[in-house]
Amino acid sequence: MSDGSLSQDEIDALLQGGGGMDFGAPPSAPQASGGLSPAEVQTFGGLLAGLTESQGSNLSGMLGKGVRVETPSAELISRADLIGRLPAQVVEMRIDFSGLTAGEHAYLLSPETATMIAGLMMGQDDVELSDAALSALEEAGNTMAGSAVTELSDRLGGSVSTSVGESRLVGREEVSLSEDYLVAMTYPVSVEGEAPAEIIELFGAPLAARTVSLLKPSAPGPSAPGARTAGAPRRSAPASGSYAAQPGFAPPGYGAPRGGSPIMQQQASVQPVQFPSLSGVATPGDQGNIGLLMDVYMEMTVELGRTKKLIRDILGMGEGTIIELDKLAGEPVDILVNHKLIAKGEVVVIDENFGVRVTEIVSPMDRVSDM
Repeated sequence: MSDGSLSQDEIDALLQGGGGMDFGAPPSAPQASGGLSPAEVQTFGGLLAGLTESQGSNLSGMLGKGVRVETPSAELISRADLIGRLPAQVVEMRIDFSGLTAGEHAYLLSPETATMIAGLMMGQDDVELSDAALSALEEAGNTMAGSAVTELSDRLGGSVSTSVGESRLVGREEVSLSEDYLVAMTYPVSVEGEAPAEIIELFGAPLAARTVSLLKPSAPGPSAPGARTAGAPRRSAPASGSYAAQPGFAPPGYGAPRGGSPIMQQQASVQPVQFPSLSGVATPGDQGNIGLLMDVYMEMTVELGRTKKLIRDILGMGEGTIIELDKLAGEPVDILVNHKLIAKGEVVVIDENFGVRVTEIVSPMDRVSDM
């Protein structure tokens, strides 16, 4: 019978139940499958583990410092357990996936990590998690998610894309992912001159399960004799006789036609290539084919001007900000069809709408030179 005191094992268990984003701790009870076996969770995690180097490069470019992203750990976790492990507040970057593997997806950052990343992106110290800072984090999340969906699209042989991202500072109970089970990927992140940090990437269990079910094998199975492995370089057949295949060495008669030496072969007849005329005269058949396209819509855009801004300037824009463009006042605007310049014109007002009067058609040679 117990005397009411705690054993050492029970004391250790209580000490390990502290706060923080402790996703490395083992679950307190056997987890339900959530549609995924432990092996499938590791397969899904291994698919994204190969992105750490590119993710580090992306973050390094945005932060202006060296960034190293370590190999992540993958864990299937219930939403209730997730909430229990989070600190009181987190920054959630919700960027759902659509297409072949549609489902819930988000990044979670502690407020300290979010402040550090946003401050480096904005080039400011002591940044608060304002709308501008959250917008900067949203841009970082979109870049990271873009790498993930590109990898998934390549491996699955179909289109995977992301929704418009949204970043917000929320209490842990307000995390918006609603799936009962999630796959949590924990990325240890080291930023030059900064304290170690973590980024938690969350996937809805149905998204992860569908991804694993569609995953193509990374290596082909045993091939038939004589078959060439996909992607492997072709090898020439070994030369006959006792000559070893060595770089830069060819046996006598190498390259000669079969059946005798080159001297005994009949000389081939060589004729110049006849190229068709490149004149711009269209034949009646060509005009008929063009007629089939006359009812096709094409996007036409009138461009007032362009400019380039630093990310910190863009994030600092607000109502009333004036942006200076590269066009002079009164200079013709560009008229583009499918983003290709075809004409120039001047802006006019038609009733209550803007319009453009064509003043110049760009010559085909100018169009080619601009491409």
